[in-house]
Amino acid sequence: MNLNIKSQSALAIALIVALGSSCQEKKKHSAEKETSKTEQKQYLSEPLVKEIYTADPSAHVFNGKIYIYPSHDIESGVKENDNGDHFDMKDYRVLSMDSIGGKVTIHEPALSVSDIPWAGRQLWAPDAAYKNGSYYLYFPVKDKNDVFRIGVATSKDPAGPFKAAKEPIEGSFSIDPAVFTDTDGNSYMYFGGIWGGQLQRWKDGKYDPNGSKTDSQKENEPALSAKVVKLSKDMMAFDGKVKDVVILDQQGKPLLTKDHDRRFFEGAWMHKYNGKYYFTYSTGDTHYLASAISDNPWGPFKYQGTFMTPVEGWTTHHSIVEIKGKWYIFYHDTQLSGKTHLRNVKVTELHHLKDGTIELIKPNKG
Repeated sequence: MNLNIKSQSALAIALIVALGSSCQEKKKHSAEKETSKTEQKQYLSEPLVKEIYTADPSAHVFNGKIYIYPSHDIESGVKENDNGDHFDMKDYRVLSMDSIGGKVTIHEPALSVSDIPWAGRQLWAPDAAYKNGSYYLYFPVKDKNDVFRIGVATSKDPAGPFKAAKEPIEGSFSIDPAVFTDTDGNSYMYFGGIWGGQLQRWKDGKYDPNGSKTDSQKENEPALSAKVVKLSKDMMAFDGKVKDVVILDQQGKPLLTKDHDRRFFEGAWMHKYNGKYYFTYSTGDTHYLASAISDNPWGPFKYQGTFMTPVEGWTTHHSIVEIKGKWYIFYHDTQLSGKTHLRNVKVTELHHLKDGTIELIKPNKG
């Protein structure tokens, strides 16, 4: 009897050991598989900084140095939704570096929601400009009625801190301001974004809080367009009427609402190359970057095609700048976090082709 008990105990122990080994083997194979999967995922570029989450990079060269004005992503605990409430940023942190590939400095907060008298919440994608001995930071933020407006703040230092004006820019609305100064000294702001950017809720100069949550909802009519306006000489106000940025196809017809792969969604940017004006933007829910060209900063612009395929993560937002004779695109993805609202800024070289288009960039190699 004792022998049977001992035999049974020994058998049980052997089974436990065998099962344990089997589980360890499964875990090992699973880990190896995961590692292999991770190793297979390759990116065109690496994040510029890993200490904080950054997105929507607007890059400029000031005094021979590169300054990047990004959104500062944080984990705020807000539930994800189509309005983008989970993008609940509180401040801006300027990045700077002496050259591409060089050491990146993360500066102290340049501007916070609490520094803006009229602000409510959500400091989204900003841009910056220099003129008249001052640096200007343009930013979209929801006012105390939860309506996006665009504000301006000033500083004598490109890294800030910036002091915000007491009120938003009169006549401003929606998101994603991008300021372009032409060779003749005139400055223009391109702005707007549908869905959470609220552009679709503005009609006849008035905001409709009960308007569409997405776009115009008129699939076979011209899509909602970005906006363009000339800035005043002091860079603090709009000088004249806000106009539509009209994008036409190769046949000269406006892009339609249903044309999700080509029509404007958000993230406007303007740069000038060989005398042509390049209006570039994100198609948003289809995640492409597209370009359109004109002989005039006001447009109309002729659609040229996609120049960046979708990044990892929901949003695509960029800037294009010339640095020491080469052109670069600054963009973001979610390599570090894997979460759509916790992004990281990247940079890669950009090439203009002889036919006037931009060479296609694929941010994910794996």
